[in-house]
Amino acid sequence: MSRTADFQDFVQPTLSGPSAELVASLSLAIHEHKLLPGTKLGEDELSDIYKVSRTVVRTALQALSHLQLVELRRNRGAFVSQPTIREAREVFEARALLEPRTARSAAERMTDSALARLETHIEAEHVAMDAGETGRALRLSGHFHIEISYIADQTTISGFIERLVARSSLIIAIYWKRQSALCDKHAHHALVDAFRRRHGNDAEELMKSHLVDILTALDLREVTKPAGDLKDILKPRDA
Repeated sequence: MSRTADFQDFVQPTLSGPSAELVASLSLAIHEHKLLPGTKLGEDELSDIYKVSRTVVRTALQALSHLQLVELRRNRGAFVSQPTIREAREVFEARALLEPRTARSAAERMTDSALARLETHIEAEHVAMDAGETGRALRLSGHFHIEISYIADQTTISGFIERLVARSSLIIAIYWKRQSALCDKHAHHALVDAFRRRHGNDAEELMKSHLVDILTALDLREVTKPAGDLKDILKPRDA
């Protein structure tokens, strides 16, 4: 439960109780690529797996739809979202418009405690990558970008970046062609160095080039096919 609880900080659901826990759990599974794009999320199956009512499941799926992690299709049910190539380009274009300026603002507002949080994220990314947990590394990498927006203290923009980062995870799940799509550790170290120096211009330029590098690490031709049984995918590890 600790990893799911930790992930609630990442997606920041506005719900509480069982629905919020389900949102966090499914979001974690999506970002760690256990639930692949296009996977059907049956209400009955989820109700049985998580031992909650269909009302709780339905509320959680609606929240995930708002986060653009799930698509609700009339008379067909809920599916993990499957961004198109066009959407993939648009998402990274939007991030390129928002995040460089946000990085500049973060550098100008940087504190020692905020810097320590970013360094902790990088360390956790390294641990995940060394352990071969690429999905977890991607989640932590996304959280690194969101944390920068929090430090910049731009509430509205942070909300946009959260949704874009969530969408980016799905895009990388479908189209990544090399591991650098998970975010180059050297790029994050360079950003932290700019933040440590409180150098806004360097932070802005580094973020621009970093996002371009992620996009070029994607192969916008290939599509990952969903696979696996929902109950097996979502089975608790310590059950």
